[in-house]
Amino acid sequence: MIEHRTFRIHGRVQGVFFRQSSQHEARRLGLHGYARNEPDGTVTIEAEGPADALGALEQWCRQGPPAARVDKVEVQTGVVQGYARFEVKR
Repeated sequence: MIEHRTFRIHGRVQGVFFRQSSQHEARRLGLHGYARNEPDGTVTIEAEGPADALGALEQWCRQGPPAARVDKVEVQTGVVQGYARFEVKR
């Protein structure tokens, strides 16, 4: 069963290849959706796929790429949007 989750990642997560790294991880896990920087300095990731893959992405988000410092990850469930792939938004 496909689920939808939105992750809001707080900390030093912009300018450290967080979006690009999350795209690589999401694709590796077979997830679809997007990652984008927010004006407040956070990164938002919307992802869809099986619950176990979404759980693995959540765990990855709590670490992020090597240069990141993750302070907090907020997670919300939502309605499946039917994304066709995972992309990085500006």
